[in-house]
Amino acid sequence: QLHLVESGGGLVQPGGSLRLSCAVSGFTSDYYAIGWFRQAPGKEREGVSCISSSGGSTVYAGSVKGRFTISRDSAKNTVYLQMNSLKPEDTDIYYCAARHSDWGTPVVRCLGDEYEYWGQGTHVTVSS
Repeated sequence: QLHLVESGGGLVQPGGSLRLSCAVSGFTSDYYAIGWFRQAPGKEREGVSCISSSGGSTVYAGSVKGRFTISRDSAKNTVYLQMNSLKPEDTDIYYCAARHSDWGTPVVRCLGDEYEYWGQGTHVTVSS
């Protein structure tokens, strides 16, 4: 069982930056791929970015490619999502999620249905 806690959300002006953090606790000796997803009430969930267990493989949604960067610090059991050049359409609730994965297996997609453990979400609002 894993426990995930997101932090770092807030209100930012268009063009600004935020860094989200996902702290993972529990059976962290196992290997997990981690993903960031976003969803507002009444909207479909979107896979924003996912990262492999080793951190060597990443996937981004086309809407954020070139603006967002996912990374993980295994020593801290934390995954980050650096969000730059934010736009009003990035406003959403951001969730991190985890799924079991063999060490080093690359991620080739970012589908929420494949993820087993979820955090409670953090709100991101991009507005002037």
